[in-house]
Amino acid sequence: MATTDPPLAKMEQQPIEGVTVKSLLIASLLIPINCYWVIEMEVIRYSGHPVTISLFFNVVFILFVIIGVNQFLKWFSPRSVLNQGELIIIYLMLSIASGITGHDMLEILVPMLGHAFRFATPENEWRDLFLPHLPEWLTVSDSKVARGYYEGELNLYTPEQLIGWTSPVLWWTTFIFVLVFGMFCINVIVRKRWIEHEKLSYPIIQLPLQMTETQRQTFFRNRMMWLGFAIAGTLALLNGLNFIFPVVPELRTRIQSFQLFTDKPWNAMGRVRLSFYPFAIGLGFFIPLDLSFSCWFFFWFWRLMRVAGAAMGLRSLPHFPYMREQASGGYIALAVIALWASRKHLIAVIRKAFGGAADLDDLNEPMRYRTAVLGLIGVMVFLICFCYRGGATVPITVGFFVLYYAISIAVTRMRAELGTPVHDLHYSGPDEILTRTIGTRKLGRGNLVMFSMFWFINRAYRSHPMPHQLEGFKMAERTHLNLRRLALALMLAALLGSLSGFWALIDRGYRLGMEARAYSPSLSAFGIEPYRRLDRWLSTPTDTLIAESGFMVCGFIIASFLMLFRMRFVWWPFHPAGFAISTSWGMNVTWSCLFVSWLIKWLLLRHGGIGLHRRVAPFFLGLILGEFTVGSLWTLFGILGRMSTYGFWV
Repeated sequence: MATTDPPLAKMEQQPIEGVTVKSLLIASLLIPINCYWVIEMEVIRYSGHPVTISLFFNVVFILFVIIGVNQFLKWFSPRSVLNQGELIIIYLMLSIASGITGHDMLEILVPMLGHAFRFATPENEWRDLFLPHLPEWLTVSDSKVARGYYEGELNLYTPEQLIGWTSPVLWWTTFIFVLVFGMFCINVIVRKRWIEHEKLSYPIIQLPLQMTETQRQTFFRNRMMWLGFAIAGTLALLNGLNFIFPVVPELRTRIQSFQLFTDKPWNAMGRVRLSFYPFAIGLGFFIPLDLSFSCWFFFWFWRLMRVAGAAMGLRSLPHFPYMREQASGGYIALAVIALWASRKHLIAVIRKAFGGAADLDDLNEPMRYRTAVLGLIGVMVFLICFCYRGGATVPITVGFFVLYYAISIAVTRMRAELGTPVHDLHYSGPDEILTRTIGTRKLGRGNLVMFSMFWFINRAYRSHPMPHQLEGFKMAERTHLNLRRLALALMLAALLGSLSGFWALIDRGYRLGMEARAYSPSLSAFGIEPYRRLDRWLSTPTDTLIAESGFMVCGFIIASFLMLFRMRFVWWPFHPAGFAISTSWGMNVTWSCLFVSWLIKWLLLRHGGIGLHRRVAPFFLGLILGEFTVGSLWTLFGILGRMSTYGFWV
């Protein structure tokens, strides 16, 4: 199977209907259950972390179960069978809801809402420093309401408690819905260019697309797929049994950390993590060779830069090589390059939106270009008003969200073109970019407070919903789904995902008490991080950070030159996306998996050609599905049995 359109996944040319009452109803019923499951894994048990990778294993597992039920219905109630379009709609809606609920959105937001008020003390001086400036309509300041979330064993479903949460939940749900709608408008604008003209590969959709093929069902009849499934599933099963019964041998695939060097300057390299996750090797097989090579190459490049900095004694640059700053510049460069390459199409879209470019057809788009452009303008107006009411200034708000959507475009483009399994960008969002370049002193208290409120969308970008929207458009194009109706499903998923995520997080807090969850990140990280940072900003204001700003520009220039060389020379092996994402936590965890998959793919193509590559591709899809299935079963077993179980991922 190629990373473009493999023969196994070719669909009939007749259109199919996916957005039906049946598919919307099933997805709507599953979203709250799925969100509850995600919260149990990532917050309560802090194990599994499905939304920290590009392909969410919880959604793949649910899809696998639905397909099994679907096969059963073929024998007893053929009219109830879901077609491929309906299965895809369920998959997409669950993916978007999971991303909004997950590790880098609501799981951070909910602990923030009452944390500053709950933990303000005379020692930290938060009451004088910033509490009066936090927007009351976006936070939970009532100690009686917050007590239930932090201490637990209280009834959430009383008028007093529900009313206390209503204002922040509804305002933040509205904000998230509008923010995601802005992503949708951007995806509508670039869809034709990135899907129909450039023919990007979209590696992440290969597994769900082939799983949902209902006519010939070649995927589940493929022996190579089941071989990969059996190998990955057996490894997860044995390691899970070893977790409970140590007498069972362990075949470790999870992270192992090594200190390669102890002498200076080589010890500056730090500890190196090694892992062999079958699913990550499977995902890496569908990544273009230049990206997978660049990922592991730049992983080591950054470590050698640390060694070089230590050897040269760069005391004036204590954070050399400023990986986060260069990553910020690299992501912005990727967005600029993607938009510049699409400039003719974007100009035509704008002309079409305002009465020109009649030759650009938008009848089959998810919405008319005029609606998308005006919708994006409306989104920016709402965000400006939202932030202005919260105390931010208009120019800074505009700059903030321009940068935010630029990073979102970069993440979406990387997923569409390359299928990168991780895209964290920790602590490098527009809040950090603006405070480094402008300085906290000039930004002022109001802007810094709103930056802190937006920590939940900028701490990292792992569970970002925008790539799932564009991948949904690609799956619709491959299966001839109705794009107009798909828009309804995707935005409904954003609304239900936000409400369900809030409910799951708050409900679990009231039942268990977040202060009692000593190993939970809700207090140790998510809740305290934005306010600790805000404390630092206000207590020790800074001007423009010259070194940090300079290295952001350096990252932008390096990524731009890498792309220029890649466009000029066919043999150029370094991809700018590899430069940008190799600084992340996720790449530290998966670089060795990508090295293995790169080596296997390179050998197969060199000695067997594209034909052998296509024949063995189902094996690697089986690796993904096998580990996802058995790993999901272990998490469910642990939740239902109220015991700790094996987490196959991190």
